[in-house]
Amino acid sequence: MTAEHFQTALRGFQRRTPFHPYIVELVSGDRITDQPEALVVRGGVGVFVSADGAPRIFDHEGVARFIAAPGESAAA
Repeated sequence: MTAEHFQTALRGFQRRTPFHPYIVELVSGDRITDQPEALVVRGGVGVFVSADGAPRIFDHEGVARFIAAPGESAAA
């Protein structure tokens, strides 16, 4: 995924009103389920902080796709 697509797609999901959950699927197969206040995006890098406070750092090279929650329209 390009850095520009990463930033644009992630911001789009993050800023939907009203907020709808989505999944960030990493190339490793791991998945991150987002909450609106749990993610920071800057300079093509995302930092997700889980409910237990554990940070997860990922960038455009590590993301396979973004998945809309069930019942939502998907975006690559």
